[in-house]
Amino acid sequence: MAQNPLRVLVTGAAGQIGYAIVPMIARGVMLGPDQPVILHMLDIEPAAEALNGVKMELIDAAFPLLKGVIATTDVVEACKEVNIAVMVGGFPRKEGMERKDVMTKNVSIYKKQASALEQHAAPDCKVLVVANPANTNALILKEFAPSIPEKNITCLTRLDHNRALGQISERLKVHVSDVNNVIIWGNHSSTQYPDVNHAKVTTSSGEKPVRELVADDQWLNTEFIATVQQRGAAIIKARKLSSALSAASAACDHIRNWVLGTPKGTWVSMGVYSDGSYGIERGLIYSFPVTCEKGEWSIVQGLKIDEFSRAKMDATAKELIEEKALAYSCLG
Repeated sequence: MAQNPLRVLVTGAAGQIGYAIVPMIARGVMLGPDQPVILHMLDIEPAAEALNGVKMELIDAAFPLLKGVIATTDVVEACKEVNIAVMVGGFPRKEGMERKDVMTKNVSIYKKQASALEQHAAPDCKVLVVANPANTNALILKEFAPSIPEKNITCLTRLDHNRALGQISERLKVHVSDVNNVIIWGNHSSTQYPDVNHAKVTTSSGEKPVRELVADDQWLNTEFIATVQQRGAAIIKARKLSSALSAASAACDHIRNWVLGTPKGTWVSMGVYSDGSYGIERGLIYSFPVTCEKGEWSIVQGLKIDEFSRAKMDATAKELIEEKALAYSCLG
C-alpha cells in the first residue's frame, strides 16, 4: 500500500545547507526509500528568486518520491501541516558582532517561526534546529511553541558525532561504519565534549574499545577533542564557507534515526531536553547519547563517567546555562 506523503519543512532553503539537503530529502535519504515527501521551503524575501530557482531544479530532477514543492517567504504557508521541520535558517554571526547581537536576531526569528509551527504544523511535528546557536535556538522555539511536546524539539549535534567517528576511522584506518558509540556531550559549540570512553570498533576478532586500539590517551584527551571542537572553523578557513554538505547529511541522519530507529546496540548523539540525567540541569537542550525506537528517543543511562569527562560535561553545561540567560534577556 502506498504511504501518504510526509510534509517536510526546510527553513533557509535557498542557502548552502538548504541547497544540499533538499535533494537528499527528495531522494529518500532522510525518511527511507519508500516514503513520499512534500517539501516546504521557506526563506527570506531577498532570497525569494534564488528559492524559486531551487524549486525549478527540484522539479527538473524528477525525483520519484517528491510529491510536491512549496517555495515561499510566508512563514504561515511554510508551516502548514508539516510533519517534520528542519530549521536551518538563522542569523549568522558577522565580523565585529557580539554574541548578544546574534542572539537578539535569532530570538526574534525563532519566536516568529515557533508561533507559526505552534498554530499550523501537524500536532506530532518533529523539529530539528540546525541554525546556531542551535541548542539555545531550540530552547527559544520551545518557549514559543508550548503545545509541541518537549520531546519533539531537538537540535543537531549529529554533525559533531559524525566528525568524531570520522577522526577515529582516519586515525585507525578502519571503515567509519565499523566505529560506534562515540558521544557528543553538551553544546554545539567549541565547549562540546567528544567522548570515546564507551566507543567501540568492529574488527575481524570482535568488538574492541577505541581507547585500546588507539593506544594514545594523550592524543584522545587533547588533539582529538580539539579537532572535533574546531572542525567547523577549519572548514570555513578551507572552503571560505561553513559546512553545508556534512551538515545536511548529519541532519538527514538525525531525522532518519529518530523516525526509523537506531540499530540495536548502538547509540547516536542528539541535542535533547535534559531530564536531569548525568547531573545536567533540567530544561537545558544538551547533547546526550540516545537510542531511538518507534519515533521516540531515550537517553542512554548508566554509563560510567570519569573525572576528566565530568569536568568537560559540566563546563559545556555551564556555557549553555549562560547562553540560556543571555537568550532570555533578549526576550524583553
